[in-house]
Amino acid sequence: MLDITFIKENQKDVEKAIKYKKVKLDFTVEQLLEIFDKRKEIQLQVEKLRAERNKITDEIKTNPDNREQLIINATKLKTQLTNLESKLKEVIKKSDLQLSKLPNVVDPEMPMGKDDTDNIVIRTWEKPAKFDFEPKNHVELGNILDIVDIDRASKVSGARFAYLKNEAVLLQFALINLVFSTLTNKQIIGEIAKKVGNGSDKAFSPNIPPFFIKADVMKKMDRFDPVEDRFYFEQDGLVLIGSAEHTMGSYYLNEILQEKDLPMRFIGYSTAFRREAGSYGKDTRGIIRVHQFDKLEMESFSTVETGASEQDLLVGIQEYLMQQLKLPYQVVDVCIGDTGRPDYRQIDIETWIPSQKKYRETHSSDYMTDFQSRRLNTKYKNKGGNSKFVYMNDATAFAIGRTIVAILENYQQADGSVVIPKALRKYTGFSKIAPKT
Repeated sequence: MLDITFIKENQKDVEKAIKYKKVKLDFTVEQLLEIFDKRKEIQLQVEKLRAERNKITDEIKTNPDNREQLIINATKLKTQLTNLESKLKEVIKKSDLQLSKLPNVVDPEMPMGKDDTDNIVIRTWEKPAKFDFEPKNHVELGNILDIVDIDRASKVSGARFAYLKNEAVLLQFALINLVFSTLTNKQIIGEIAKKVGNGSDKAFSPNIPPFFIKADVMKKMDRFDPVEDRFYFEQDGLVLIGSAEHTMGSYYLNEILQEKDLPMRFIGYSTAFRREAGSYGKDTRGIIRVHQFDKLEMESFSTVETGASEQDLLVGIQEYLMQQLKLPYQVVDVCIGDTGRPDYRQIDIETWIPSQKKYRETHSSDYMTDFQSRRLNTKYKNKGGNSKFVYMNDATAFAIGRTIVAILENYQQADGSVVIPKALRKYTGFSKIAPKT
């Protein structure tokens, strides 16, 4: 949520974000400002009447000669005040609702553009391998190796589900172990932090968050809409999370932290649930775009001054993990038209998928500034004793399904086998997955 004073001072930036993020509103920013002016005017009137009421109440006690008239005046004043307070309540409700619908503004350096075709590649790492055979896609490899079963999952659960089997399961837990052993290691975090200019070597706290979130808390995270993409249990008021970020980001709901304790960093593991509404025809076969997948997510709470450098750290960690797997990738500066409502800045990592002959998004890093924390009422007390809203970041460590796809396709051999990245072998206990004969 944006501060109303900020909106007044940066109206054009707010209007630009609304336009390019394609946020549909039934009011203009100008109308929002007008209703807040009206809200302030009514609030002043209410405060004036309350002061008059208090004065009359005191006079009734100290001036018995005019008691009868004072009581009549107090009754009239009470009626006026009740009506005005009711009006104020309605205006507050309407203005707060409108305010909650605004998107975050964006970094002035964010690329302008309408969709992902306007995103800008910042850098690439490693060139894609050239095969001397026709590479198979991950679905074919999954069948040959007997590690992914889509057909039986379709019979049991429907489209866009899969069973992971045998070595794929061990590969998943190897990825989890790599992430947790890396992010809980203060020395590794310190080295990455120093490289990107972040001043804190604080390690990440492991977290397995709830998979359900209250609908009103999801709205505070500004991740509830579009509701068509959520599994929403309306009678329970609960939503299945689409990322560990949703329940980790709201961890300090209505709390005040201390500056000395910041940054607070979490690495969470969860199953994520998405309807994938509007994605019909896209990646319908395989485990790239599914309704249920497992994900490792980073979340950071920091000060106003260090929020941007926290995003730099998270991207640095993403690249470190990808380089451990030796997977070719590119880092992408996401344009305004392709970023989410709460995002001030978004950086993606796209990994090379041989069967598609292109890079596909596997990681995202979202810098929110204080947009979410205002809605969540998550603050910190600085050294001067003043309260400020924390600055928040979230980022993918690994979307496990997509990472497995990238490993299978990039490490495949001519005979259909797949070599395991060296960094994972101490966790898997094997160095290759061979076709089942």
